[in-house]
Amino acid sequence: MYTHTAVHSAFPLAALPRKQPTVLVVCGPEKNGAIGLVCARHLRVFVSIPTGVIGTHGPAHDAGGLGVDAVRQRWGMGRLMGSRPLQVQLINDAYNVVIDAILGADAEPEQVKEPYTGILATLKQIRIPIVSLDVPSGWDVEAGSSEGISPDVLVSLAAPKLCAARFLGRLHFVAGRFLPYDVQKKFELNLPEYPGTECVVSL
Repeated sequence: MYTHTAVHSAFPLAALPRKQPTVLVVCGPEKNGAIGLVCARHLRVFVSIPTGVIGTHGPAHDAGGLGVDAVRQRWGMGRLMGSRPLQVQLINDAYNVVIDAILGADAEPEQVKEPYTGILATLKQIRIPIVSLDVPSGWDVEAGSSEGISPDVLVSLAAPKLCAARFLGRLHFVAGRFLPYDVQKKFELNLPEYPGTECVVSL
């Protein structure tokens, strides 16, 4: 999904404020969480950024599919942190950036319950920047939400969702260059021009 490229563009390794260039990736149990795990792995492999990964349902994604494979590969790298409770001060002290890969486009805000309500409450209090993947957790995919988190960076996957119009953060990227032309035409998508062979573009 090239999300790691967007994260590195927004927060270059040399510009991270802490001596250790650590990033915390908070993953939910569904597709968005699996994308977060892939992002964490690629940050480590391609950019040499140590990542702590929190799964909201254990070392999770045990429902099958992409998530299981991603978790196995993360375990091979030795820094999957299970489902530890999130603590505001610990996050502020230990990490440079938090990547929100908790809920994603398929979640309905009115259905958000524990552990997500507690996690979102914690993320609203931290001082370090948040990068949300596709849809900020707690937002409605179309209407947005004043109840969700307020990320500094949004990385839309394939195409911005309607809620992205309400994004007021510092940077907005589109990651992925794989939608066929007929799909773009069918949904009347006006996607940005990607320079050269790049798969991530800043809006």
